[in-house]
Amino acid sequence: MTTTLFRLILLLLALTACSPASAPSGDPALRFAVTDLPRNLDPRLTTTAVAYRINRLIYESLTDFDTTYRPTPALAEWQSLGPTHYRFRLLRHSRFHDGTPLTSTDVAATYRSVLDPSTGSPHRGALAMIENIRTPDARTIDFILNRPDPLFPGHLTLPILPAHAIAEGHDFDRNPLGSGPFRYQGRSDGRLTLERLSDGQRLEFIAVKDPTVRVLKLLRGEVDLLQNGLPPELVAYLEGKATVRLLRAPGNRFSYLGFNLEDPATGDLRVRRAIAHALDRERIVHYVFSDAARPAETLLPADHWAAAKDLPPHPHDPERARALLADAGYGPGRPLRLEYKTSSDPFRVRLATIIQHQLNQVGIEMEIRSFDWGTFYGDIKSGRFQLYSLAWVGIKLPDIFRYVFHSQAVPPGGANRGRYRNPEVDRLIEQAEGEPDLERQARIYRRIQRIIHRDLPYVPLWYEDNLVAMGPAVRGYRLSPDGAYDGLVHARKEPAP
Repeated sequence: MTTTLFRLILLLLALTACSPASAPSGDPALRFAVTDLPRNLDPRLTTTAVAYRINRLIYESLTDFDTTYRPTPALAEWQSLGPTHYRFRLLRHSRFHDGTPLTSTDVAATYRSVLDPSTGSPHRGALAMIENIRTPDARTIDFILNRPDPLFPGHLTLPILPAHAIAEGHDFDRNPLGSGPFRYQGRSDGRLTLERLSDGQRLEFIAVKDPTVRVLKLLRGEVDLLQNGLPPELVAYLEGKATVRLLRAPGNRFSYLGFNLEDPATGDLRVRRAIAHALDRERIVHYVFSDAARPAETLLPADHWAAAKDLPPHPHDPERARALLADAGYGPGRPLRLEYKTSSDPFRVRLATIIQHQLNQVGIEMEIRSFDWGTFYGDIKSGRFQLYSLAWVGIKLPDIFRYVFHSQAVPPGGANRGRYRNPEVDRLIEQAEGEPDLERQARIYRRIQRIIHRDLPYVPLWYEDNLVAMGPAVRGYRLSPDGAYDGLVHARKEPAP
């Protein structure tokens, strides 16, 4: 038993002994503990994962994605009437929660609102290819683009808002109004409540920041579900509890090490390759994640239709790492010193410490600097780093490569935070975006991934599994690869005997 696990168990035992169980007797609500509640629920304005997952329960969208991440119909099917003309046809007669029918007018109003600069939507840039929106009838929406985009249907996953509420200046943050399977009920005192339309089941999201306290509340029956965000020691502790059921499934959360390519040290490919060979990802996955992760080689998981599945790994090879460092001019007399930035999350700091130890074994002296999330993320966006670690969550479309690796995507133009510039990658990204055949487009994206794998602006680390811990009364919950809460649509809580 590790020291960390021993301390966590002592804390759990102490907390359990200090206070009696206080779960509401016979409470029919499904209570889902989350790290924090979203600060804003207006789908046009929010970008956080929790808000996205909750909004999927409240709203419907035109399209979604299948198991290989190809766009698939949700509210509407579509046809291409030309390279820059897509026609969508609503498949069913949905109604908003205020009783008004959902029509093409609502779809057009939603996307026009997002595209309106005065709205200030962070999603506007991803929809910049829309030139015009027409509504020939109540069931039909025509999108006219300013350039061909064969992936365009995959961009239409925004929740649909009612046109009359948009026109009235409705506050969608404080009072969401959608047409999805759950109706918004209210938010107060760290609790957000929804009601499932099909059977009246009440669902409560409860903010519990500390993972140990979340586990304690689950054991005491104060919450019914936890999903992700638990250190492996707490997961191991829960595995021994008869009153808790654990579900695991492969996830697509892609973790990576990022480099500042404008820095003299990390801008040297030999240094980046040395770091890649110094890391023992397999041992980290096995001992730190308890095998609840998979080593990664590219942003796209292997089941993605555009993923490059033939990328050779950078194996753990300390001798090769030392040789690369020597070739770059570093050694015992001139050690390479790097600064690694991470968030103050205890588990991420622990991972940083392990990476620090592995790099030290090949002669790299790494200083860890941890910050609160806002400071850390601000530094990364501004390029104030040599080396950092982050993760991409819920990647669906391969046009992520433009956002992350195109030379025009350096912040604030995108998320090319490492300042990676490769004219061949730029050209291939632009070629892929204009390729109407998806199989040929996939081949181009695979070429892009091979070049990026060679250039190492990122060192790919792993895809973390999804995990949910449930109390004994919960039935029917299923995990989604992107960590969505869609399983709540069919989950139920059986009454205590």
